[in-house]
Amino acid sequence: MGFDHISNEQDTKVMGPGAEKAEMASPPPFEGTMVGEMTDAERNVYDHGIQKFNRLGWKRLTIVLIVEAIALGSLSIPSTFATLGMVAGVICCVGLGLIAIYTSYIVGMVKLAFPEVANYPDAGRLMGRRMGCGRFGYELLNGMLGLQLIFLTASHCLTGTIAFLDITKSDVCSIVFAVVSAILLLLLAIPPSFTEMAILGYVDFASILLAIGITIIGTGVKSSDAPGGLAAVPWSAWPKEDITFTEAFIAVTNIVFAYSFAMCQFSFMDEMHTPRDFVKSIWALGITEIVIYTVTGALIYAFVGQDVGSPALTSAGTLLSRVAYGVALPVIFISGSINTVVFGRLVHGRIFANSPIRFINTKMGWITWLALITAATIVAFIIAEVIPFFNDLLSISSSLFISGFTFYFPAMMWFMLLREGNWKEPKNLALGAINIVIFLIGMVILVGGTYASIDDIIIKYANGEVGGVFSCAAPE
Repeated sequence: MGFDHISNEQDTKVMGPGAEKAEMASPPPFEGTMVGEMTDAERNVYDHGIQKFNRLGWKRLTIVLIVEAIALGSLSIPSTFATLGMVAGVICCVGLGLIAIYTSYIVGMVKLAFPEVANYPDAGRLMGRRMGCGRFGYELLNGMLGLQLIFLTASHCLTGTIAFLDITKSDVCSIVFAVVSAILLLLLAIPPSFTEMAILGYVDFASILLAIGITIIGTGVKSSDAPGGLAAVPWSAWPKEDITFTEAFIAVTNIVFAYSFAMCQFSFMDEMHTPRDFVKSIWALGITEIVIYTVTGALIYAFVGQDVGSPALTSAGTLLSRVAYGVALPVIFISGSINTVVFGRLVHGRIFANSPIRFINTKMGWITWLALITAATIVAFIIAEVIPFFNDLLSISSSLFISGFTFYFPAMMWFMLLREGNWKEPKNLALGAINIVIFLIGMVILVGGTYASIDDIIIKYANGEVGGVFSCAAPE
């Protein structure tokens, strides 16, 4: 038996702004069977499934968003400051953070207005319908989101390898640590509910705060004890000399990547028992991110100067670097695994949309779930090992995908799905102007970031900086 669930091929009922989630709060009962006519076993599967995926409150949503958004990427921000300078670094961190909060608000309002939107591809279908290509919009965003999530998992696999190599200082082949990292990412991705993942989020958040704290204190003490003290640190308020377009744009793209939480917001909100509380979550997360990124970037750059490493953990000294990486292991693997969970839910929910298997509370549900996340983790591991210029490829994927999920797609959503009333109304004129600017920012990041990343790959090939695939050498 299956569920009488609206398929991807069919047009769902388009609900306008203001529609209540209660109208589609839960999926339909078994196909051809009224809820009251289910057998006890069917009813148990159905009720358990609904309860399992409808328990997320705004506080746990905040934690889940933190797990997805704040990872070791925050420790690449100091090197961004070294490229852009203190003034531009602070402006970019705060400005892009505020824009990300606003676009996340748009995403949340779309979810409230159209409760049937369970993920970003569903929103793509709605926008596509307005242009007469609903299926194309769905498939385009489905592909973009899936690729970005797999690349994110791969980046955490690579980061885990670097962390283990730094902690152990051993001559063990890096592929061994890559395999260990992949296994840890897989094990942590087994719980399919975001509510269950939120429990690990508290450990994740504590882990990143401790790692950042150790790095800030370590670099501060190290600089204070050096000849000339903090006054001798070579930092600047302005961009570094002879900065190239490629260097500047990759630095900006690093900050853009750090504010990517809107990407998974539809999926997370789909489990909320009170979706309208999402506003509290995005403000809590947004302000937290802005403070962490700006303070981390500014302080570590001021303590280390132009030679700051990326991630900045390496600038704390040999001993403290190993300690900081050890403390950061939970955030490396918990934040990485949630991307696998989002990918798994995206694919599993599509394959078994018309089946109780999608609830993942039966034997077949668990078998298919474990098979799917295992396959996703293996692909992520291969990507991390096979692509020698992985960091640049990740930068390309961020430029291609995050520019859309955080900037130009939300701007399009406002114009196509949320705008109400006459264009001449002052509110619509103001919001229209804001969203046009955000759309243009997204387009500039898409084109400029992609060009800068490709150019950097060409430069690295020309300089012989690209290593081999499946190499035992330490990744960079």
